[in-house]
Amino acid sequence: MTTLTDSLALGAAVPAKLRRLFRDLRLAAVYSTLAGVLITLVEGKPQILVSQIVYSLCIGLVSLLIVDGARLLFWDDPSARRNIWPPFIALVVATAPVAHYSGIVLGALLLGERWPSLADYPSQRQVSMILFSMLCIGAFSLLIVSRERVERIKVEHREAQARAEAVERQALQAQLRLLQAQIEPHMLFNTLANLQGLIAIDPQQAGTMLDQLIQYLRATLSVSRAETTTLEQEFSALEAYLGLMSVRMGARLAYRCKLPNELRAARLPTMLLQPLVENAIVHGLEPKLDGGTVTLEAAQRGDRLDITVRDTGLGLDRPGPDHRHGGGVGLSTTRERLRVLYGERASAELLPSPPQGAQVRLTLPLELP
Repeated sequence: MTTLTDSLALGAAVPAKLRRLFRDLRLAAVYSTLAGVLITLVEGKPQILVSQIVYSLCIGLVSLLIVDGARLLFWDDPSARRNIWPPFIALVVATAPVAHYSGIVLGALLLGERWPSLADYPSQRQVSMILFSMLCIGAFSLLIVSRERVERIKVEHREAQARAEAVERQALQAQLRLLQAQIEPHMLFNTLANLQGLIAIDPQQAGTMLDQLIQYLRATLSVSRAETTTLEQEFSALEAYLGLMSVRMGARLAYRCKLPNELRAARLPTMLLQPLVENAIVHGLEPKLDGGTVTLEAAQRGDRLDITVRDTGLGLDRPGPDHRHGGGVGLSTTRERLRVLYGERASAELLPSPPQGAQVRLTLPLELP
């Protein structure tokens, strides 16, 4: 099994190294062409430009095949890079005369010219060109190594960033679950406390309220553990909740829900609106002698979804220790959930609702299937 795994890994690594070698060959072709132009300018013989570029290309490509090929074969492993420089420098020094002579022979074959024999090859000019080739090979090799190091650092940075984003997403999901866990018991405890008091006063009304509570739980429990829901499901749960509250408040509570058909499938966080509706009842309508109306409305505005929870209660500036000027825990929890999920793309505003009452206006990205 180990041998098969190693063979598969080697089979996958070879094409990757060949792709890198061909990529380096393209860069070497450009680099060698520039070297040929530079040599032509130094010698001041424009008539040799084409032949000089051909010779430079041949020398450069032979050099790259030797040096870069050896690097990819023997020093590509990160653990082998610690002691790369002594043998790498020795390879560059040894490659320069071999690549220079081989490139001259190859270039002469391509141009149809006569190439020097090994006996005639050593000369002062050829030695200087070998030294020049050695410098070019060394500089080009450093360029390739540096470029791959930069690419490796970028890859490591992207991987580290992806890991950090994964950790952040997990932390945000945990935070959202905590916020949601704070919402659900709050409403249930309030309802059960009211139900307990109603049992002693009006058992029949308590039974009706219990039936409404069961209906509400049936509408919410199926989706309450999901991260998102649809507007249709959210409105259905809120209608069940408002029906439950209307049993407790009687004629003092009226409600309306306005949901356009084209927005029924829009996605939003689960139980995002329930604490806002509860705020409207607890802080706006219950303290008011004759109660009032809660209106829940959704509308599309371009690529945004606007949801408004409006009541005709006592408004924002009524006196008392539980006034609604700051919006209460329900609104602050909703704002925190929107911030975690959407950042600056969502908002929650608490505003007056003339002629009397208050409204919370949510704006978030419209997400349709």
